[in-house]
Amino acid sequence: MVYIETERVRLRRWKEEDLEPFGQLNADQEVMRYFPSTLSQEETKAFQRVIQKEFDEYGYGLYAVEEKDSQAFIGFIGFHRATFEADFTPCIEIGWRLKKEVWGKGYATEGARACIKFGFDELGFQDVYSFTTERNEPSKRVMNKLGMSFVKRFNHPRMEKTHPLSEHVLYQLSSKKFKDEKVAWFL
Repeated sequence: MVYIETERVRLRRWKEEDLEPFGQLNADQEVMRYFPSTLSQEETKAFQRVIQKEFDEYGYGLYAVEEKDSQAFIGFIGFHRATFEADFTPCIEIGWRLKKEVWGKGYATEGARACIKFGFDELGFQDVYSFTTERNEPSKRVMNKLGMSFVKRFNHPRMEKTHPLSEHVLYQLSSKKFKDEKVAWFL
């Protein structure tokens, strides 16, 4: 089932055959450099079950991304309910993880733009947030391209404050800004 389609990618429901390339994605040290560790195949399976549970409970989640030309699984882009303890949670987070072979092609921005539009227009979201470690310049660039506004820095509560990836940045985009100001990419 395809939820969202852009010029170059399809954001769709997960298939059984996605598990192997998803495991490879999560085991790639370069892809996972802004996370505490890579994921084992068992951890990847558990993560996929969490993704499926969110689809079942909320009707949205982290969509599997398929490149249209090759029809290959290239990662995920979509929504997640962030529920860790913070002054901005629970919230709807938009996130992405793509295999390094497609980095620099604009797929994260293209897919996330389509997700945001879908979230505001079809799912009725009021706000969408995104956060990452302070060191993750590529994701911060995507957040800026999406028209998201920097909110603050915070220490991720699920990490030791002394961990080098603990300091995070929080970005937000409201449906009001999206609809009233027509963020630049939407025009």
